[in-house]
Amino acid sequence: MNFKNMKPIISLSPHVHGGDSVQKNMFGVCIALIPALIASLYFFGLGSAIVLLTSVAACVFFEWAITRFILGRERLTICDGSAVLTGLLLGFNLPSNLPIWIIIIGALVAIGIGKLTFGGLGCNPFNPALVGRVFLLISFPVQMTSWPLSGQLGYLDAETGATPLALMKLAIKEGDTSYLDQLPSAFDMLVGQTGGSLGEVSALCLLIGCCYMIWKKIITWHIPVSILGTVFVLAGLFHLIDSSYANPVQVILAGGLMLGACFMATDYVTSPMTAKGQLIYGCAIGVLTVLIRDFGSYPEGMSFAILIMNGFTPLINTYVKPKRFGEVKK
Repeated sequence: MNFKNMKPIISLSPHVHGGDSVQKNMFGVCIALIPALIASLYFFGLGSAIVLLTSVAACVFFEWAITRFILGRERLTICDGSAVLTGLLLGFNLPSNLPIWIIIIGALVAIGIGKLTFGGLGCNPFNPALVGRVFLLISFPVQMTSWPLSGQLGYLDAETGATPLALMKLAIKEGDTSYLDQLPSAFDMLVGQTGGSLGEVSALCLLIGCCYMIWKKIITWHIPVSILGTVFVLAGLFHLIDSSYANPVQVILAGGLMLGACFMATDYVTSPMTAKGQLIYGCAIGVLTVLIRDFGSYPEGMSFAILIMNGFTPLINTYVKPKRFGEVKK
């Protein structure tokens, strides 16, 4: 064979494929959400099923419709699992009695504005499900803050009540620790016997899903641990200074903190690439979450904290760069 006439083929790294793919990782996260999905169906019944099915179906439809008829792309992306995952995460951020038409609007915003406006998967600077959730929270505050109590299997006729975060907010605002006495026990919040969005039930199931993703190397421990650790320390300091602030265990188990730390802040596209960057990112999310919860207008601050730090991700990636080898010393 004459090697002199052969043209070398030079391609970009990586040259070794690890076997991962977008589809594999997306559906891996969906599998990790199964325990929380079962818990939400158990505690909210028909309402949970309607909200999640509507959210997933609407996200997949808008992904297909916008990609095909507005962007004019021949290659469809609805099979890579990203639209399904966005629909699940959006559904987990909604109450179980939310009207279908509002869910569809949220799905349109999540896919159309949060994702495809920036070019699709891999180009979006903000988590699409959180973009949809925050848009609905600002646009429909009454419907988005009417939380059905746990254990009701109905849909629109479900009885609503105060969530643990709402009680914590009242305790801080009024300086009255009696509100904290009305909180569910830490065990009830751990297993899911509390009101809130679908993803606020059963912190235990969310932790099981997080451990599964770490075991499968879908995510690393840096972001979840740094968020939860920062919230625990900061909430503990506030509790020691003033007893009207809830204890750190209750703070971690309440609201969407566990869902956000394990499944939303860890999004590949919108989180930093390096381990050091992820620790900085996670600690900042933890600080912002506690500050917004305690001093902001909304009881929950996780969504806003993640979106704010999504915007800082490029800056963190620029500041925290991995060491380069083979560099010529100046």
